[in-house]
Amino acid sequence: MRTMRLRPPCVDANVDAAGKSTHAVLDRGVRSPACRVHTRVDTRLLLIPLAALLLASCGKDEPQRAEAAGVPTKVLTVAVAAQEWPAVYEATGAVRARTAATISAKVMGYVRDVKVQVGDHVTAGQTLITLDARDLEANVRRAEAGRSEVQSAIPEADNGVAAARANLDLAQATFNRMQDLASKKSISNQEFDEATARLKSAQASFEMARAKRSQLDSKMAQVEQEVSAAGIMRDYATITAPFAGVVTAKSVDPGNLSAPGAPLLTIEQAGGYRLEAQVDESKIGVIRIGQPVEVALDALDRTLTARVSEIVPAVDAASRAYVVKIDLPAAPQFRSGMFGRALFSIGRRTVLAAPPAALVERGQLQSVFVAEDGTARMRLVTVGQRHQDAVEVLSGLSAGERVVSPIPAGLQDGTKLEVRQ
Repeated sequence: MRTMRLRPPCVDANVDAAGKSTHAVLDRGVRSPACRVHTRVDTRLLLIPLAALLLASCGKDEPQRAEAAGVPTKVLTVAVAAQEWPAVYEATGAVRARTAATISAKVMGYVRDVKVQVGDHVTAGQTLITLDARDLEANVRRAEAGRSEVQSAIPEADNGVAAARANLDLAQATFNRMQDLASKKSISNQEFDEATARLKSAQASFEMARAKRSQLDSKMAQVEQEVSAAGIMRDYATITAPFAGVVTAKSVDPGNLSAPGAPLLTIEQAGGYRLEAQVDESKIGVIRIGQPVEVALDALDRTLTARVSEIVPAVDAASRAYVVKIDLPAAPQFRSGMFGRALFSIGRRTVLAAPPAALVERGQLQSVFVAEDGTARMRLVTVGQRHQDAVEVLSGLSAGERVVSPIPAGLQDGTKLEVRQ
């Protein structure tokens, strides 16, 4: 129980925030000497760390006071001034191929072979897909057989015409002799009538033979067309590229049944792309065909000059915008679907401009340091478009104020400045 003397039950010693010792008296009677000794010992022990904390805090304040009383930072300043900038309207859109074709089959058939893949470059007339064409080959052979049949009938018809011609000549000669005899009353009327009938019969036979020969000519022309049509249908089983380009989509594999009109491949013509921008209907009067346009492609980090090639007059009722097509110069990096921004110049406007080097960007916030009475004052600003070596200031600054540019390392709000000329 002697160990309990180190903390007498009569007093509870504490130290408040000011470093003073306070005692909670548990016994309202007279304190014993042990209690008084214990209280004095605790107070001294508690004052030692308090003094150390005070010394440490004073040591931290010394560098700040020294920094505040240090040498001013040498900087350059630029006056914020109003400038005349071109008024630019920005419209967004997507890059599209000028010429694109969806390849489909004209005949139904099973796909035998697909010779290209997505991304392949093809030339005009190159074979892309082959269909099973056995039934089409049978149609060609059937048409060719009909042509052979007609061709074999032509000699027979020619012989019939020749025979009819000979009979006609004989009948004509006989009629002439009978006519001379009849004029001399050497033959009877019956014999003359018979000679006349034979002549007319020979003439009819000759005309019939000629008609049959003409029918064969028409039949021959018909079967020639049938052979040609069957050959064309057979050729439809081999699908070729309509122009040189690149395959951008493929929806067919060997073994699939191809139906007429069903899309199989998509080909875009190489080297021809344009930006299709959605322009607000209020700008329909300030944009014209042939107008130069700055086009920015974020994916390529590139800005190029192009021209308006087509303006779609119809306005979309949902978006209240119409489509402006801008032809792009040839470049191998272009791809359909790329995001692009079209910058249309529509006049001049006055803006408040500051140098980009004066901006401090922290996330979504932009700020500048304004030189006021030899002191740097940080001020939040709202910026707009950038043009050449200046940035538009929408709010936060007034014309004539001077901003630090460029900003030296370590510059803070309240730093003393020495402006160099």
